[in-house]
Amino acid sequence: MRLNEITYNNATPVDGYGPGFFRIGGQVYEGAVLTGSSGTAGWGGYDDQSSLLALARHVDVLLIGTGADLAHIPSDLRAALEQAGMGVEIMNSPAACRTYNVLLSEGRRIALALLPT
Repeated sequence: MRLNEITYNNATPVDGYGPGFFRIGGQVYEGAVLTGSSGTAGWGGYDDQSSLLALARHVDVLLIGTGADLAHIPSDLRAALEQAGMGVEIMNSPAACRTYNVLLSEGRRIALALLPT
C-alpha cells in the first residue's frame, strides 16, 4: 500500500471533534465555529448571516454542519447564501468535517460552518 502525505495549502483542516468542541489546526474551539481560507473563528449560528455572506467572494461551496443530526437550515438563510453565489451543502457536523477535509485537500474554494454535536 502506498501512502501519500496530504498538504493543505488554502486553509487548516479539522483535526477532531467531540461533544461541544472542534479541533482545527491543533486549536480547540468550543461551540459553533466557522473556518476556511480566511481563518477560523467562533460563529453565531444561523442568526449570524453576515459572517457567512462575507465568504461569498472567497468560496464556491459552503458546508454547514447542523450538529449531531442532519437538520434543515432556515429557508431565508439558504436563499441569501445562494443569492450571494455560494453553493450550500447541509449535513451533520461529523460528515461536514470529513467532507471539508477531503475537498480542502483537493484545493477547492470551500468553507465550513459548524454547530456542535
